Order: sequence, then structure tokens, then C-alpha cells
Amino acid sequence: MKLGVEEVSKVLKISEQYTRRLMKLGKINSVYENRKWYTTKGELENFIKKGDYVIYPDDRVSKVKRLPKIIALSFFSGGMGLDIGMENVGIKPLLACEINKDARATIVSNNHEIGLIGDIWEYTPEKIREFAGITKKQKIDIIFGGPPCQAFSTAGNRKGFEDSRGNVFIRYLDLIESLKPTYVVIENVRGLQTTEAILDDTNGKAVKGGVLHYAVTRLEKAGYTVSFDLYNAANFGAPQKRERFVIIGKKGNKKVPYLTPTNSETGLFNLPKWKTLSDAIMDIQGNKMSYIEIPKSRIEWFKKIPEGGNWRSLSEEEQKLAMGKKYFMGGGKTGFYRRLSFSQPSPTLVTVPIMPATDLIHPTELRPLSVEEYARIQGFPDNWIFRGTIM
Repeated sequence: MKLGVEEVSKVLKISEQYTRRLMKLGKINSVYENRKWYTTKGELENFIKKGDYVIYPDDRVSKVKRLPKIIALSFFSGGMGLDIGMENVGIKPLLACEINKDARATIVSNNHEIGLIGDIWEYTPEKIREFAGITKKQKIDIIFGGPPCQAFSTAGNRKGFEDSRGNVFIRYLDLIESLKPTYVVIENVRGLQTTEAILDDTNGKAVKGGVLHYAVTRLEKAGYTVSFDLYNAANFGAPQKRERFVIIGKKGNKKVPYLTPTNSETGLFNLPKWKTLSDAIMDIQGNKMSYIEIPKSRIEWFKKIPEGGNWRSLSEEEQKLAMGKKYFMGGGKTGFYRRLSFSQPSPTLVTVPIMPATDLIHPTELRPLSVEEYARIQGFPDNWIFRGTIM
């Protein structure tokens, strides 16, 4: 049976123009007849099975038949890393809220029962309850999530609430106020505590720490007692020096205690030392890995850099050649031409491991960290299915 552009675009949930391009480029094995492109159902299925292209999953109501003891909702769920951590301590969410196509496909590939919604602006508290499979009277125990952090990141422009992604943070607070969970968890980058914002009582002036002040004040007005702090994941058993700001609110006057570390860098207080990169990934070395290539313009320099080294491992002349104008920049520049060390925790994992200022190159191999190694460092189980391209 032949399928035309219109039919294929409906299956893939993309525009006819983009569909035609995929067929013309041969991404979907197709034929051109009478000035029109055609393929078959079998060829279309082959294209989908390759895994590079992901169809945007539909929103869906939770399929959980028996409600758990703890009623939880997850927002900005991504690949479900935070959800896995919650589930490890007995909190399995009924609903995930995520708009990114690949992340949504990852969610439904790993959890066949969880409810799923998309754009946080399009869902009322009533609709959220409906998709979570809970009634209007059902008490929600916990809402957790990490709103998009780019608006607050120290690596970005830090526009705070002026950025539309920052406004999603406000929408998250709106929903918390309406849904009234007993507990709320908000995870964000360290820049949250210093990002400026214009508040009602600052006479139109942006104040440092305004975003944090705004969030805490709103939660307190909504009846929550709030604790917040900057935590390093390495102090809690992760093989990664990853600092994140965590806000925990609880309904009522009893404050949630600060989180107690389980590990320390030097073994202080008789705690186990930080876990290392070796602890996380050594046993999967030799397995098939999924990774992007180091740019050819920089690969020769990495051949000269030892485990745990960076651009400073080169001779002074080589440093100037490798770094160019960046050589004269201030700061330590430790992320340039960086090879990781098996004997240390990983630095903070970033979106792309070959960005010049935040390289995450394998300790001994001539490649960046792989998807599989990223997953181990982030605490994902080995059988977790990630959808989309490597990027």
C-alpha cells in the first residue's frame, strides 16, 4: 500500500513540508511518481524503528489501577532522573509533566502506566488531577521538579523572570498553590540564589537573590515552612561534583531538616569518601558505547594530555597554539582540553561533552564520555531506554 506525503506526515506528527524533505533526502525510502513522493507502510516502519526519529507521544491519563500510599506528581521530568531517585525511596509519581519530544518518548518507553502532560501553561489544576487519575478531594502528598534552569544559570545571561523559561518557574509556583501538596521540592542550579529580580517592594530595581526571595516568600504565604540550601551531589553518594540548589517546603509550621551528607571528600566524620568516576563506569569499559566525536581541530592536542590533565598539561608554546585568544583570558580555564580522572568524581555533566570550555573527555580513550557513561554518573539504571539522537 502506497502512502503519500499527507498520510506520512500524520503518522509522524510533523509538517508536510518536513515530511517531503525526509522523503526527498532518502531518509524515508521513497519513490517519486507523477511529481509526488510515495513510500510504503513497511518503509515508514523501518524509518521509525531506526530510532533516530521520535514521534511526539500523546498526552495520556495515568493507567495506575491502585493508587500508591504516597501520591506524587512530577514536573519538568526530563529523562526521569529525579523520578528514579524518588522511586528508590518509595515515591513513584502518578503523573509526569514534560514538553520535550525526546524526553516524553523516554518517559513512556520506561514507564507504561504514568500519566503524561505537556505544556505546563495549558493545564489547569483540575486537568492535572484528571490526568493523574486522582479526584478533586484526593490529597496530594508531594510535588517535585526542577524548572528549566537556563534562566538562572551562572553560565547563561541570568535574566531571571524576564526570560520566558523563568516565567515557567512562576507557573510552577501557581500550580503548587492551587494543588496544595503536603510537600514540595524545587531543584535548580546554584545561580538561583544570586539571580536578580525586580520585586514589589524594590521600587523597580533588580535585587540580587530576588528570584529565591520571591519563591520562598510565595511558598511561605501559601502555608509552607521552607528550608533551602546548596548541595553537592558528591556528598550524597553520586560520583559527580554537581552543585544544585534545593528548596523543600512542608505544609504547616514544622520545618523540614537540612539534608544530611552520606559521603565526604576526605572521609571527615567517618563518612565514606566521595565516589569516583572509576566506581561509576570502570565495569562497563569495553562495552559498546554511544558517543559523539571530538572535533578534528582539537583531537591532536588531546593525544598529548594525560589522565586528569587539561590545557596546562601542554608546553607553553603548545598552550598558546591550542588555546588561541583564550590563552589570555582570566580565570583557571580548567575545562579547556580536560581529560577526566578515574580516581576523582566527574565534574558536573553538561549538555554537550565537547564544548571547548567544559570538555568531558574520557580519562584514557580518545573520545568524550558516552551516553552510557553519562547515565551511570547520573544514577540511571543500565536498562534505561533513552530516545532520540545521541545529541
